[in-house]
Amino acid sequence: MSSKARIVVAFVIFIGILFGAVYPTRTYLAQQRDLRSAHQKLALFQQQNGHLEAEAKRLESDEEIERIARARFNLVKPGEEAYAIVPVPPKPAAPAAPAPAATSAPPPKRSGGPNAVLNWMVNTLQRIF
Repeated sequence: MSSKARIVVAFVIFIGILFGAVYPTRTYLAQQRDLRSAHQKLALFQQQNGHLEAEAKRLESDEEIERIARARFNLVKPGEEAYAIVPVPPKPAAPAAPAPAATSAPPPKRSGGPNAVLNWMVNTLQRIF
């Protein structure tokens, strides 16, 4: 075999070894990176699980149940009185532009007096509760 043929054979063998070593190495490094990421996620999930278990234990107490019932649902004990603060009604805005005279639609009815206040209070309480 001539020296050129030996060089070509050696080069082909070298390229074969190079391809044979590079692919498994890249796969190994990618797996190690995925493994580190999975360990980080596992640590985060374990931390969140610990927080959730502590909150579940806290929610089993009667005091916490009472606090939530009072805060979220406005519940009171027998003999207590509950008060609600109702927002002030918005002031009517000034008309932006006069309506054209060609429209034949009747103007909207405005109820005045105590019925308007009562209707407003009922509507507001229904939106709140």
